[in-house]
Amino acid sequence: MSQEKGKLVYSCEIPVRWGDMDAYGHVNNAVYIRYIEEARVQLIEKIGVEMDPNGLAPVVINVGCTFLKPVVYPDRVRIDCYVKDPGRSSFMTEYEIYSQRSPESPVSIGYAKVVWIDHRTEKSVELPAQVRSFVS
Repeated sequence: MSQEKGKLVYSCEIPVRWGDMDAYGHVNNAVYIRYIEEARVQLIEKIGVEMDPNGLAPVVINVGCTFLKPVVYPDRVRIDCYVKDPGRSSFMTEYEIYSQRSPESPVSIGYAKVVWIDHRTEKSVELPAQVRSFVS
């Protein structure tokens, strides 16, 4: 994540499943991207936006994650969602993931850039007013 933290707009909890772990006995790196995705979808729903694959809707153009501490089953993770840098058609989302077992510091931090597009033309469009007001 960048040094300047965005605005905290949403937080959710997700249970760690047995199948989230890999051969090393901790949550697989790819699963963190799923955790971030789930938090982002819940956030978009909170804003009141419909995920319409045939209309105007958000897409992710990049995503990343830094792994700080391992997480193992059983556990729950809390994902804090931040937004920042709203542009004409996009904004950044940043995530701090905390383990219920060690809630004092993040186990992972991540980001994703969200862009609004018209799925029919595959071109970016202006952020809807309700989204802009939420992320600004």
